[in-house]
Amino acid sequence: MKTNPGQLSQLLKKGLSPVYLISGDEPLLVQECCDQIRKAAKDAGFHDRLTFHADHQLDWNAVGEEFSAMSLFAEKRRIEIHLPTGKLGDGRAVLERVLADPPDDIILVLISARLDAAETRRKWYKELQGKGVHVPVWPVDADKFQGWLQQRASNRGLSLTRGALAIMSERLEGNLLAASQELDRLSLLANGNTIDEETVEQAVQDSSRFNGFELVTELISGRAPHAGKMITVLQQEGENPLGLLSVLSRDLNLLLELKSVAGQSENPAAFLKKRGVFQPQRARAMEQAARRLNRNQLNEAITLCSQIDRAAKGFDSLSPWHYLRDMSALLASRS
Repeated sequence: MKTNPGQLSQLLKKGLSPVYLISGDEPLLVQECCDQIRKAAKDAGFHDRLTFHADHQLDWNAVGEEFSAMSLFAEKRRIEIHLPTGKLGDGRAVLERVLADPPDDIILVLISARLDAAETRRKWYKELQGKGVHVPVWPVDADKFQGWLQQRASNRGLSLTRGALAIMSERLEGNLLAASQELDRLSLLANGNTIDEETVEQAVQDSSRFNGFELVTELISGRAPHAGKMITVLQQEGENPLGLLSVLSRDLNLLLELKSVAGQSENPAAFLKKRGVFQPQRARAMEQAARRLNRNQLNEAITLCSQIDRAAKGFDSLSPWHYLRDMSALLASRS
């Protein structure tokens, strides 16, 4: 089955599953989900812990042997396998055997980067869905970040003024780990007092962090001011625009396809899932963009992608980030 991080705690109270998969690109949220599972497993007597990292040196046969080996002193065990690429590779056959008949004295925890659509169609993943729990961890949406920050502050007993919360949100957006660390620091400074703007100005550094995938979503959503901020940060960090350009080009062509099926019997959400768009936030952005933008605008945006590509490869006097700002303005317009 599949659940979200907010529901994991209640699910664990109902009992443990033989296998858990935690996947996503938000280290803080992934870590917190894993910690919940570890605590529940230890409380249930699974004290022994064995950890593997699925790099090119991992011997998957040795991993398989651990599932049939007797634990020292007959203790229940937790076996954790880290999948930094989100792919099992040579480990698929091993996991398929394990998941076909999970041992009673082992809880398996797979800690993975975001899974791609191809991996979720494989036999091991389907077995896991039937025998265990998948917790996909998605980034906190930009429009929900301030609320997330407020909730985390409240959980720590912190009270922030509206202005203080706004400054923290601007400086920390997209970097959940830094946000959590800054709240820990503010807890030490607060001493029971309300945190105001001046305290935040002095104590909180600008640690906003974005990636190309998030920028593409903002561009497609037509949120030009926020996209402009992200472009500036990514440019300053030395991000290669060619990586996000491939995603943006794909999404623009997908929007043209989506407009073609609009009004037909196929549901837009179902159409997007078939094309590998599983993240709810991104699917909503695609559907709204298909309604907001016309074909001429989309074709113009695809042409602009070619200019960005040329600029990124040094064949244009202007920076690719200049053209990305033009893209931001174009996709923020309405047909």
